[in-house]
Parts: sequence; structure tokens; C-alpha cells
Amino acid sequence: MGMYLSWTERLVLWAYGVMMRALQPMLRRKLRRRGLQEPGYLMHMPERFGFYDGLAPEPGRIWVHAVSLGETRAAAILIEALRGVWPDMRFLLTHSTATGWAQGQSLLRAGDAQAWLPWDTPEATRGFLLHHRPRLGILMETEVWPELVQACVQARVPLALANARLNDKSLRSGLRWSLLSCPAYRGLSAVWAQSPEDAARLGQLGAKVQAVLGNLKFDVQPQPDALALAQVWRQQWHRQGAPCPVVMLASTREGEETMWLQALMAKADRLAAFRAAGVVWLLVPRHPQRFDEVHDLLAAQGLSVVRRSNSDEAQPLPVGADKVPVWLGDSLGEMPVYFQSADMALLGGSFMPLGGQNLIEAAAFGCPVIMGPHAFNFAEAAQNAQQAGAAIRVSDMDGALDQVLAWLRQPTELSIARQKGLDLVAQSRGAAKRYAQAIAGLL
Repeated sequence: MGMYLSWTERLVLWAYGVMMRALQPMLRRKLRRRGLQEPGYLMHMPERFGFYDGLAPEPGRIWVHAVSLGETRAAAILIEALRGVWPDMRFLLTHSTATGWAQGQSLLRAGDAQAWLPWDTPEATRGFLLHHRPRLGILMETEVWPELVQACVQARVPLALANARLNDKSLRSGLRWSLLSCPAYRGLSAVWAQSPEDAARLGQLGAKVQAVLGNLKFDVQPQPDALALAQVWRQQWHRQGAPCPVVMLASTREGEETMWLQALMAKADRLAAFRAAGVVWLLVPRHPQRFDEVHDLLAAQGLSVVRRSNSDEAQPLPVGADKVPVWLGDSLGEMPVYFQSADMALLGGSFMPLGGQNLIEAAAFGCPVIMGPHAFNFAEAAQNAQQAGAAIRVSDMDGALDQVLAWLRQPTELSIARQKGLDLVAQSRGAAKRYAQAIAGLL
């Protein structure tokens, strides 16, 4: 099985391969630096370059690539649906980040395997496929690499893009490098998009979009253990016998915590209102390597900070009129618990020009969202949540805190927003079954 490439496409792909080989020493240094804060990056490092120890695993697994934490959560929903159809199916999970790897370990069963996605050189991608010999590859959401696609075409391994999304910024970048991106998208065996808008953008890069199947993340289900732990936390957050309102800063990125602190302290009357209401701030940084940095920032500003990793469940979080109480969510894999613990959430990544985070998980757990002006990575989800009444868009952090106060003073409006989110998710479920059927057809 081959795929036609023009001579210019072949020349550009060759030059890309040369460049990626030359960049390998830089990648090694980067991994070692990241490994100082996140030791997961130091595990099995030769796999990043196509080298494997030990015997080759049993061939024929379904390979699912989930680059990081968010994609791994979507992959969990897909894998559960596939196991429902084929209970004996075995999976190979690959990732590119330590958080994705850590989350992926919870999905493994006997006979499954886990590995790093190799660096995108011809040698590393061929080594990966020769070692693992998957039956089918499924890339989650966005991860399309030129050499990886070509290696799968040459090895006759069907490669699909599931839960596919592509924003305007990525489309512009892809068109700018069309001699690389278009052959990569053209080489995919199947593409299943989240929305018609995503399908149209993917089509402009040459992808053969078979169908629009929706977003897998709408099929997320609350887990009893997560709900029980959320209730334990809420019972701790009391003042004078009354439960405290909990406002979450969800998946914050660098600079947003400072932005929040400045806005919080800027208006004395608003800060006094938060203290009078007994607000507990639940702050969850997006990247684990920043946990210590964020803790030190909050402590230096005189806030009363309790870290999730150090929390004693027998001791309540101090809530008083003299300090701002913050529960620092420095754990992995507990976002469902955090969302179920919160009355509302400020969407991280949307107050800086970073594209925001996915709102669906918050809506699924009944947590209304206040988002900033920058949600372009999840434009359709943000627009749908806003139109449904499950989210509100503000222009800056100051506006976000004003909206927090407005919802605290209007609990009926907050309750309506919560229900709107639950309704939105309920109406959009069913993607997992559709993706499982599509994959069955490809198999």
C-alpha cells in the first residue's frame, strides 16, 4: 500500500527528516531538564528514539495515542466503549507527556502495554512499528506527525484520527506548511471529527473525513468514589456550621495565578464580600511541575494554603476573616473530584492568550464556568456552553471575579447554570458508541 507524493512533497519530507534527526540532542536535554521536576520524563527514554529492550510484545494490539492528560481522558472513554464490544481486546497506549503516561496507567489491563510515542524521524517511527506491530493505530484529537503517518502507510498499519479537532490557528499553520501537513492528513486511513466546523477545517488540509461523530468527552460519567471524596472535602469546608462556597480556578497556566491575586486584592469591598461569604478558593494548576512554584507564590502573599498532597482529611481547611483560604489541587487524576467539589469554576488558559481548556468535564459534573476571552482551542465547546447558559464569557480576570460575586448573590441563577450544563452534556452523549462502531468498520 502506497500513497502518491509529489516530488516537492518528497523533498520537503526528506528535509523534515534531516531536521528532526538534528534536533534529537536538544530533545534529550529537554527531557533531562523536565525530568528534574517530573521524573516520569526520565523513564524508558530510549523509546523516544525507537529503541526497545526485551522481547517484542504480542502483535495485533490496538494502538491508541493520547499525547497528554486531556487526550488520555478521552481515550479512557473510547477504550471502555471498545472493551464493551470486544472484552478481550488488547491495547497499546502511547503518550508524549508524563501526565498522560501517569493517567494512562489506570487504563491498563492484563495483556495491555504502554510506551512513549517516538520522536518523528523515519528510523524511530519504523523501530516503533517493527517492535510493537499494532493491528490498527488511533490518534486522539490532534496528533498528526508526517514521518509517523508515512511509516504507517509503508508498514500497512491503518491509522485513524478520532475525536478530531482543528482550530483556526492550527489550520493557518497547517496551510503555511502544506507540503508537510497535507500529505500527513491525506495518509490517514480514517478521520472522525468532533463537529462540522472541525470537519471542514480538516478537509482543507486533505483529510478524508468519514463522519462527524461528536465529542467523546460528553460521555464522561461521574464515579461514585469521586463523588464521595468530593463530599468529604465539602464537609471540611465549613464556617460556623455552614458550608462555604467553593470557587475553583481550573487548570491555571503561568501568569494566571498572579493575575487572579492582583484582581482579588484590587477592590477592598469585593474582597470583603468574598471573606464575608466565607469563599474557599480551589486552585488547580494545569502542569504538575508548577505545583511548588504556585504554592510559594500564594504563601508569599499571605494566603492560607493547604496542599491536597499534604492535607489531613481529619483537619478542616482554615476559613477565617483574616486570610484568603486556598486549597491547592496538587494531585493528578482528580479533576472530577475537584469539579464536583466546586460551586463554579474559572477556566484556566482563557485569561491569557493560551486557548483555554475543555469545558465539557466541568459541565458534566455540574460546575458552571466563567471563561476569559481566549478559548480558541475549544471554540465550539465554549460557544455551545455559553449559548446553553452553562458558561459565561468575561473580558478579563476582574470581570470574572465580579461574576463570581454576582452568582454568589444570586444562587438561583447559579443553580440554573449548573442544570444547563448537565442538560447540555446529557443531550450530547452517545459519541463513544459511534466511535466504537466506526472503528469496528475499519477493523
